[in-house]
Amino acid sequence: MAISVGIGALSIADVVAVARHGAQVELSAEALAEITKTREHIEALAEAPDPVYGVSTGFGALAQRHIPHDLRAQLQRSLVRSHAAGTGPEVEKEVIRALMLLRLSTLATGRTGVRAEVAETYAALLNADITPVVYEYGSLGCSGDLAPLAHCALAVMGEGDVRTANGEVKPAAQALADANIQPVTLREKEGLALINGTDGMLGMLCLALHDLTQLGKYADLATAMTVQGLRGTTGVYEPDLHELRPHAGQAASAANILKLASDSPILDAAQADFKATQVQDAYSIRCAPQVAGGFRDTLSHATHVAEAELGSAVDNPVVTKDGRVRSNGNFHGAPVAYVLDFLAIVAADLASISERRTDRFLDVARNRGLSAFLADDPGVDSGHMIAQYTQAAIVSELKRLASPASVDSIPSSAMQEDHVSMGWSAARKLRKSVDGLGRVLAVEILTAARAIDMREKEPSPAISAVIAKLRDTVPGPGTDRFLAPEIASTTELVVSGELLTAAEEVVGTLA
Repeated sequence: MAISVGIGALSIADVVAVARHGAQVELSAEALAEITKTREHIEALAEAPDPVYGVSTGFGALAQRHIPHDLRAQLQRSLVRSHAAGTGPEVEKEVIRALMLLRLSTLATGRTGVRAEVAETYAALLNADITPVVYEYGSLGCSGDLAPLAHCALAVMGEGDVRTANGEVKPAAQALADANIQPVTLREKEGLALINGTDGMLGMLCLALHDLTQLGKYADLATAMTVQGLRGTTGVYEPDLHELRPHAGQAASAANILKLASDSPILDAAQADFKATQVQDAYSIRCAPQVAGGFRDTLSHATHVAEAELGSAVDNPVVTKDGRVRSNGNFHGAPVAYVLDFLAIVAADLASISERRTDRFLDVARNRGLSAFLADDPGVDSGHMIAQYTQAAIVSELKRLASPASVDSIPSSAMQEDHVSMGWSAARKLRKSVDGLGRVLAVEILTAARAIDMREKEPSPAISAVIAKLRDTVPGPGTDRFLAPEIASTTELVVSGELLTAAEEVVGTLA
């Protein structure tokens, strides 16, 4: 079933389905009718003697020039060609598909003034799995993600390069012809409408929110494994304690950990000894719900911003419902840029506390009776010593990536665009943060599983199921082995959601 793109907002799930999983799209009849109605108004304005920005004038700092009829098609082509000025590595396919879907969503509101055939061509490229080649650098996150969007508009014109469904790079004209898609000859307002939006940064925000929501549950899963592997206590996760500080994310995280660690023979056997000798777990275990909860609450705020943006028509100028063509600042990426930076901060901190929990397993002074570095024969074997180094290297990188991009601004367009959001840059670094967080949590899970297997008692049923799934591809404790493939395999099980599924099959869906 195709995703309907219409007057109403897309969901984050819709964006992920189209961007990552290749779902088809279709324009609703309501959207096509609104697009056609607004276009008729734009064409009337194009014939009027008074200049209208974006319709019969130049752009940005050149907006004062009135453009005669015979140069307007050239104006739109020139705009797209000149703005397709990206450079650097290619941007990932899922990001470009998200960007194109979100530009199509704005076109479908009928507030941009394009013809229906322009919107239909965007849908056709998505459905044919034709992906414009877009480059890393070129967006300041203001006046839209200009260069990335321009590279997509260029492909719609039948120019530039694209990747086909099999990943082959082809000239856009050839790929469109092979798919029986007619390139668009842009007319008044259309070039501007195709490049003026926050679609790239918003697309990356939607993808990150989807992934981080799952990784938040993995943080609770890892904690539930670690508290058992270290023979700690789950008393700190009891709900009445979290009612005293009623943050929603904190309560959800604590409930998850408690559910995952319940009915644990390891913990039952450890309680008398814990009360006599330990009294309290370290902060990285005891305060896990507070950190993971703050992470969750940040996701909630970012989701609110994303959903508002998904329901927006971001263009400049915009055609209002009563037919006015109005300049505005809705293309400014600040609201999106701020939450992208905020998510990078909490991703770094969630990774940081995970690394600290992992490190406790490796130190005989803190691992409560396990061998040094969980080695089979310490001195001969190094166990998971260097796995923690790998975690530490990633966490250090995530801390650097947590430095906000949105506080930077470099004026452009002859000082007409004198404050920009750098939202695209914030989104690009967040993608690295999401990847790093998943890898750090995978190392904690891998290490905790090894420690649990070295204990005499069994873990909780949920964690037993997780370890059983892990052991399908990663062997249990033993002499030193080539460790990188085991980390890679665990990471894949985290990213795919398979370990989470194994746990939820025992305890039900986690919050």
